[in-house]
Amino acid sequence: MIETSEQGDVAVLTMSRGPVNALDLELLTAFPGALSDVAGAAAVVLTGAGRCFSAGVDLKRIVDGGPSYVAEFLPALSTAMLALFDHPRPVVAAVNGHALAGGCVLAAACDVRVMSGGTIGVTELAAGVPFPTVPMEIMRHAAGSAVDRLVLTAEKLPREEAYRIGLVDELTDDLVPAALARANALAAAPAEVYALAKQQLRAPAHERIAARRERDDPGVAELWSASATQERLRGFLSRLAAR
Repeated sequence: MIETSEQGDVAVLTMSRGPVNALDLELLTAFPGALSDVAGAAAVVLTGAGRCFSAGVDLKRIVDGGPSYVAEFLPALSTAMLALFDHPRPVVAAVNGHALAGGCVLAAACDVRVMSGGTIGVTELAAGVPFPTVPMEIMRHAAGSAVDRLVLTAEKLPREEAYRIGLVDELTDDLVPAALARANALAAAPAEVYALAKQQLRAPAHERIAARRERDDPGVAELWSASATQERLRGFLSRLAAR
């Protein structure tokens, strides 16, 4: 589900989960271990196999699995995203195609985003599901003043607009070499100094997560599991299939 290769001192992690790298329980559960396995690498590049970086949560699994699946899935989603967000070494997202909803949050959890094609955005509100605390705070950290627009409009931004608002750091048609160059440049800093800088930069996000997670996430899980939400998701999936 997550393939690992080496490019010099950089570990390249490639999500390989079906045609659009949809986020399901198994893929998310694999993330912490995959990152732990490359802890000794100078830097990490995260990308997707095929035409998508990740099209986001596998909503069909949410509908088919019901509340019991949601109860496992949402904690795994937050754990995977925190593992990426908190990885001490440089992490570069090589966004090779659409990065939507949870896929966008995965890219946002990386230190730098390099993009070659597709669209990017958090489309949760279009599907009718709320954000757990961790993904919301990762987006707030990465998107800054643009986060209201991204979350509330659920826009799918072309890469040029994502670059303009600062969600993406570099546009390129030569994705992997550009991502590796970024990773190697970041890895030039002493490892312990880089790790501390990341901790300092992410401290406000972690403070907000600590303040809100226990209060908000039970209600988020209840909404994801609600029959009305399940019906909305079925309609959303039907509209996607009809396109």
